[in-house]
Amino acid sequence: MRFKLTLKINREKYGDTLPLSYQYEASSAIYRILSNADKEYSTWLHDNGFNLEPKKKFKLFTFSRIFGDYKIFKDTARIKYFGEAVEWYVSFLPERSTQKFIEGLFLNQTFEIGDRKSVVQFHIKCVEAMPEPAYSEEMEFETQSPMCIKLKNEDGRIDYLSPKDVRASYLIFNGLLDRYKIFYGKALPCSPEDCKLEILTEPQSALIMIKAGTTAQTRVRGYQCRFKVKAPVEVMKIIYSSGIGVQTSVGFGCVEVIN
Repeated sequence: MRFKLTLKINREKYGDTLPLSYQYEASSAIYRILSNADKEYSTWLHDNGFNLEPKKKFKLFTFSRIFGDYKIFKDTARIKYFGEAVEWYVSFLPERSTQKFIEGLFLNQTFEIGDRKSVVQFHIKCVEAMPEPAYSEEMEFETQSPMCIKLKNEDGRIDYLSPKDVRASYLIFNGLLDRYKIFYGKALPCSPEDCKLEILTEPQSALIMIKAGTTAQTRVRGYQCRFKVKAPVEVMKIIYSSGIGVQTSVGFGCVEVIN
């Protein structure tokens, strides 16, 4: 289930400028909100039928970029927001009891995103459950945050693949089918080769800094594009609700359905 969070910018606190790479900090903000209701969240997962290992219980979400009226400053790698409010979309794989729980958990929360140079404080003033799309076995999507596809080389290095790479389709669908099996405790009667990925626009590369300015700093590459998928409806639900590709809970792979 997907939610639109309307965020008020508290300019008087820190300002209205974020680093371009804010995904990790945004993910951390969601983790903190969920952690504040750890017992209730664990119960919610159980009620939704998920018997997950402790380290996996927070991996059931993805989120978009923060949308609004903004200007990007490439020379300083900053993004400045205008206006009083922005919109942020967060998607969760669980379905039952989701709306009431998430609305109560997130509404009126105040949190901060940023780095050592610039921080924005946001206040969640509205939480709106979005209607589910009409799922079918052929759908078109557009990324709302970069799609990340990773492949480890024989020497242990990580390659970040474009979705147009011939290896990308197998990696994507193998991951989605594994995710379905882990979450629902059963496998779908199909293989990655049965699913089809067609890229509709030229993928635009985005290099995102994770844990910027720390000793654990890493660079992750993702791609923005429109694409078409042919796959079982269950796979489409996984894509929409929990993202496509890897590192979805750190702000990669959130998509919107294109009619």
